[in-house]
Amino acid sequence: MHFNQTNHHKRNVLVVDDTPDNLRLLSAMLTAQGFEVRKALNGKMALTACKMVLPDVILLDINMPGMDGYEVCQQLKADDRTCEIPVIFISALDDVLDKVKAFDVGGVDYIAKPFHGAEVVLRIENQINLRLLQVQLEEKNFLLQQALYNLQASQVQQIQNEKMVALGQLVAGLAHEINNPISFIYGNLQYAGQYVQDLVNMIKVYQQEYPKPTPKIQEIAQDIDLNFMIEDLQNLISAMYRGSDRIREIVLALQHFSRHDEAEMKQVNIHEDIENTLVMLQHRLREAVDRPAIVVVKDYGNLPLVTCYASELNQVFMHLLNNAIDAIEERVGSVGSPLEIRGNGEWGVENQFSTPHSLLPTPQIQIHTEVINLDMVKIAIADNGLGIEESLRSRLFDPFFTTKPVGKGSGLGLSISYQIVVQKHRGNITYTSSVGKGAEFAIEIPIEQPDISPQFSKS
Repeated sequence: MHFNQTNHHKRNVLVVDDTPDNLRLLSAMLTAQGFEVRKALNGKMALTACKMVLPDVILLDINMPGMDGYEVCQQLKADDRTCEIPVIFISALDDVLDKVKAFDVGGVDYIAKPFHGAEVVLRIENQINLRLLQVQLEEKNFLLQQALYNLQASQVQQIQNEKMVALGQLVAGLAHEINNPISFIYGNLQYAGQYVQDLVNMIKVYQQEYPKPTPKIQEIAQDIDLNFMIEDLQNLISAMYRGSDRIREIVLALQHFSRHDEAEMKQVNIHEDIENTLVMLQHRLREAVDRPAIVVVKDYGNLPLVTCYASELNQVFMHLLNNAIDAIEERVGSVGSPLEIRGNGEWGVENQFSTPHSLLPTPQIQIHTEVINLDMVKIAIADNGLGIEESLRSRLFDPFFTTKPVGKGSGLGLSISYQIVVQKHRGNITYTSSVGKGAEFAIEIPIEQPDISPQFSKS
């Protein structure tokens, strides 16, 4: 955005004419009106003069040897640095077609020779004032856009904070309520198993000591299928052990994922947090009616403990993994036909949009972690879903932008992730995508935050 006119500088006018007398006349007239005037005898000199110092307005003659005024104007408008400079054509040609061509190549005004000094000055001042108003409008638009962006970012941050508080309280409450009874069940299963085994042993002793039971005992034993029940009791106890242990794992994952009341930075094991997030998403990774189970391939590097806001970073993992699952399911939906799982583990579809028995790759999410540049960790989450169209990529991290149907997405996930990674952790989030082949989002954050004390609690 260029403009030379301020309270402390003269307005700069470049006069281009191959007639020296015209140059002298225009220069004297404009200088007397307080303009700073530079002169050029041909088109090449004019282009060179513009590169040295940008003028506020150009008076340009049309008929000049070598390069006429039309060509000079076209080159000025083709250059990003000079395209906004107002060009006023001045010529003895007064034909309508000449004037139309002057405006077609980018001129803003046309003065026919012989001209009057007052007219030239007024037209120049008019264009300078118009340009000044345009610059002021652009500045205001820029400030408005910046204010809108800041407002949206503030709203996203507020929504994120409220969601984190609500989520933390909900998950912590659920985990606490579930943890007490499941701990009671899990702790007593050991005794229950031992009591059952003692009773089974007692029954076996009775069978040995009294090999010929009474008819009534035989009838009851036959009704309850005593031998099967004795054999199956151990399986039942083992299944209850496994079920209660699974619930305990989920409760622990809930507690670690929410990290309720842990707003401060601390050193955490990134891999444990990813695993806890995957536990939360198991219901979405399992086999569905229209697709096989999503395979998660983990390529974990040797990461040190990372200083971060653990609960918020978990939100980033959740957003990216959810988006990866959505992309895979969108790819299924775009095919629009029930799936057939092949014997080789691949899945295919048949409809008018696909070759018969065509195969899609097994739905898959890849998670890769590594240390880069000695002081950063990289977490990359890739999917083989639908991919991202080129036209959408510039807006992916904008607040409230979403490509999902109404009710399916808020447009906050990637925006929140960007704020958490870039603004709160001084990191970077990037992506690569190929339409129809999937996308990969990569997070890079420092291992240590430079302005935080090195004394942290560990988890």
